[in-house]
Amino acid sequence: MNEAVVKKSIAWKKCGLATAVVAAAIAMTAQIGVAQTVPDEGLPDNGGLKLPSDITLFGNHDPSVRKATAIINGDIITDTDIDQRLALVLAANGGKIADEEREQLRLQVLRNLIDETLQIQEAKANEIVVAPEEIQQTFVRVAQNFRRKPDEFATYLAQQGSSERSIKRQIEGELAWSRLLSRRVNPFVSVGDEEVQQIIDRLEESRGQQEFRVAEIFLSSTPATQDQVLANANRIIEQIRAGGSFVAYARQYSEASTAAVGGDLGWVRAAQLPEQLSTVVTQMPTGAISAPVPLPGGFSIIAVSDSRQVLTADPRDAVLSLKQVAVEFPEGTTQTQAAPKVEQLAATAKAIRGCGGVEKEAATIGAEVVQSDNIKIRDLPGPLQEMMVKLQVGEATQPFGSLKDGVRVLVLCGRDDAKTASGPNFDQIYAQLEEEKVGRRARRYLRDLRRDAVVDYR
Repeated sequence: MNEAVVKKSIAWKKCGLATAVVAAAIAMTAQIGVAQTVPDEGLPDNGGLKLPSDITLFGNHDPSVRKATAIINGDIITDTDIDQRLALVLAANGGKIADEEREQLRLQVLRNLIDETLQIQEAKANEIVVAPEEIQQTFVRVAQNFRRKPDEFATYLAQQGSSERSIKRQIEGELAWSRLLSRRVNPFVSVGDEEVQQIIDRLEESRGQQEFRVAEIFLSSTPATQDQVLANANRIIEQIRAGGSFVAYARQYSEASTAAVGGDLGWVRAAQLPEQLSTVVTQMPTGAISAPVPLPGGFSIIAVSDSRQVLTADPRDAVLSLKQVAVEFPEGTTQTQAAPKVEQLAATAKAIRGCGGVEKEAATIGAEVVQSDNIKIRDLPGPLQEMMVKLQVGEATQPFGSLKDGVRVLVLCGRDDAKTASGPNFDQIYAQLEEEKVGRRARRYLRDLRRDAVVDYR
């Protein structure tokens, strides 16, 4: 992870890799009654534990109740810290999270805060301290991403139930961990030229084959936690399909190295994926989200956002020059009232013969014209992509839109067809391999920090 990655981060970027290693302490109620006696039928050998076959439970045990406040090697995480960080995650998902999901997410936020604290502590132990002015600079950039001034962004965070302090703590954790990795991990990672060349050769061999833009959310599990993790994966899928952000969930939940970039795996061929994922990806339509896919060590949730052919020109990469003809409707206009105007727009679109006469034709029906250049077909909504690929210069699309946002047509004024892709160069592949190796070592580093930590739940 480097400064460039930090610059691309949004407010709720995950600052650590979640894990089941750091478990929350279980709170039990104080109501302990008189237990019923059970006949002793012997103590069978359960892996040396000698557990009875029939047992009596004393007290009320609710695994969903956990102590929220934690002390990690002397540093305190309070309820307020958890609430404010949780508010960032909720804002990222537009608040579209069910109550039962919120409690699960709260526990995940606690785990992330523990990881973040361990990262900052380890950085300080290696005499790496992030200066307040550096944190402020990154905070300003994050505010700019939200098109707000720093003070306006601080007010916005407070309105969401979070705070400037919470996000600055997250920024500090990310910068500290990045610099620690640069000192303790990056120098010991090497990528051989032959590794890079092998990838280049495989790309050439696969020219013309299908590849997919894939994102993942990986949740680790053990045989003992498998059912619980699977249920959690299904809840995440439900929330995303209901309108939640896959990127935000990946940052918050995924335990893969891609969590920091919203789960993005980039462009991959099916053969590059594990067999279980390869089968799923090739059968998924663009824009779909998979059911939980069992893998060794856990489950993956896969999203496919696009597909193309390797090192082959894609018509959707063509760059267009367009004119948009739009008609607007007053608030409260009904479908019946708008129909004559829409029919006029459709007739006008058919009558257009090149971009030179667009303004004149639009004026006859009181429509507005906006010109846009350098528009990739790939960047248009799916249904429009299909139309624009087949459209000839000077032709217009059929009307589209809504009564609320206006109905419009697009007129194609020019097209620069896509050139055959040359594929990533040596340096790009080298950097990607290096990042993957650093990511693996970083996960092991954090795992060791968790293992050695003293965590006290209060």
